[in-house]
Amino acid sequence: MYTAPPLRSAIKRRLLRWYDRSGRDLPWRRTRDPYAVLVSEVMLQQTQVSRVLTAYASFLERFPTLRSLAAAPLGDVLRAWSGLGYNRRARDLHLIARAAHRGLPCDVAGLDALPGVGAYTAGAVSCFSSGARVAFADTNIRRVLGRVVLGRVASEREAVAIDAEILPRDAARWHHALMDLGATICHSRAPRCVVCPVASTCRGRGIVGEAPLRKQSPFATSDRRIRGHIIDELREKTTTIVQLRRKLQDARVERLVNDLVCEGLVERRGAQVSLPA
Repeated sequence: MYTAPPLRSAIKRRLLRWYDRSGRDLPWRRTRDPYAVLVSEVMLQQTQVSRVLTAYASFLERFPTLRSLAAAPLGDVLRAWSGLGYNRRARDLHLIARAAHRGLPCDVAGLDALPGVGAYTAGAVSCFSSGARVAFADTNIRRVLGRVVLGRVASEREAVAIDAEILPRDAARWHHALMDLGATICHSRAPRCVVCPVASTCRGRGIVGEAPLRKQSPFATSDRRIRGHIIDELREKTTTIVQLRRKLQDARVERLVNDLVCEGLVERRGAQVSLPA
């Protein structure tokens, strides 16, 4: 047990009252369609909300249903994913659409069995689409619940356990509130404790923000940047390894093209390279 009943009541009351006044109005919060919720959750992985807002609307306009996504070539899905990065997410969405030909399951176990779906995404889609009272934790939830209850960022296991203890009946509203507090007030490096609605019950109040857990290699020199450029070039036209190497001026092009082929994101026929048909 991480939280005593009085603490649980105080956290719920203060956070949900704040959310009613200050919660973000986001389009994926206005739907209970599990497909639309899944699209939003996959897009939001490692991508800022501001970038997802436009992409979400245009993607659903192009592929309004799971069936329309399943019927589309992967190349078209990757073109519609332009600007979001992490193109494997688009491939996984496409795989899900083709695997779930009878529609998306509503339960966590069924969702968790789909390609590219983990515990967090399964819990979030089940909660936000069907109202399932299920505990789960993303980065923001780990930070908020961890700081409030433990005085530090919680591990995923700790955060899920704390979430399960506090979880109110309206689980969707509760998780949206946690995410919004983490995104707008309980920042990683500079938390705004003076305006936090749960500051008086927070064990981490006033603690200097955490440093990143690990130092990442600079994006400008990373394989991920070149992979992204390869996909961007192929969104426009079929080309060749030689042309790609000349355009991108990078010796890793052929190796990374072969990696993309193995991942199903690119097709190669001899020297010709294209997005999957």
